[in-house]
Parts: sequence; structure tokens; C-alpha cells
Amino acid sequence: MNALIENRRSIRKFDIDVPVTKEQLDRLLGAAMVAPSACNTRPWEFIAITKREILDTIAQIHPHAAMCATATAAIVVIALPQADGPAFFPQDCGAATQNILLEAVSMGFGTCWCGVFPNEERIPAIRELFSINEPKIPFCIIAIGAPAEAPERRGFFEASKVTYIT
Repeated sequence: MNALIENRRSIRKFDIDVPVTKEQLDRLLGAAMVAPSACNTRPWEFIAITKREILDTIAQIHPHAAMCATATAAIVVIALPQADGPAFFPQDCGAATQNILLEAVSMGFGTCWCGVFPNEERIPAIRELFSINEPKIPFCIIAIGAPAEAPERRGFFEASKVTYIT
């Protein structure tokens, strides 16, 4: 298995004194934008945040994003549902998000993926904070920074969850 995949962890405590630069955010966003998407629709936009007050506000309004209080950056992934054709934006935005998580590991950063969509209780607050108008949908928030913890690996291969057809 690839070391980036094996080393990725959900980090909930960051070193608040280590900034994430615009250049580093651009690299993470570049990784997101090369993710696969259905028919190359690329149904996403991104908001990159390093402003302390906004990170603190996210920590207050999202019930599972308290780690933004120590993160030095965050990326909001915004889904752009297509009016015509099938809605594969959850898969596409999920792939973009995973690319950010893995690229962050390669750069020595930690991340935590905080879901927004499809939780109807979380969407309005994030929509309001960032002035995200419909039909755009806040998909998730990714807290980013230098890890101040090293959680143990929790994932593992479970053969019982696999059916082989040969």
C-alpha cells in the first residue's frame, strides 16, 4: 500500500504557530482539481481560508469541526450540482477531497475532513458564513495544519467485507 495512504490520519489538534501559505494551499487545490469527475464535469469550487477569525467561527458553528480552532488553514469544498444529467457531485467532490488529504500528507501537513453535505442542519450555517448561494452546496470543510498529535492508525483490511468473483 502507498505510504501516503497508510500515513493519512484525521488530525484534531494542530500547531497553531505553523502557518499554511498561499503557495501550499495552491498546491493542495491543484491536487483537488486533478481528481476524476463524471464526464470531466469538475463540479466543484473551493474557498481557502487562513483568516483566524473565520477558522474560529467554523469551530463554533460546525459541531464536529472544533479542530479548526488550532488549524492554520481550511478549505471548503463547494459542490456544483448540474441542472442537466445525473448528479455525481458527491462522488466527484469526495475524490477531490481525498486528493487534498493525500497531498497534505506528502507536504507534512495533517488534515481532518468535516462533512457538511448532506446534513441539512450544517448546510445553512456554512452557506451563510461564506455567502454560498443555491444551487451551490457546501460539501465539506478540511482543517489543515502542522499536526500537534500523532494518532494511531485505525483503518485495516477486513477480508470479511470483500466478495471475490473469479
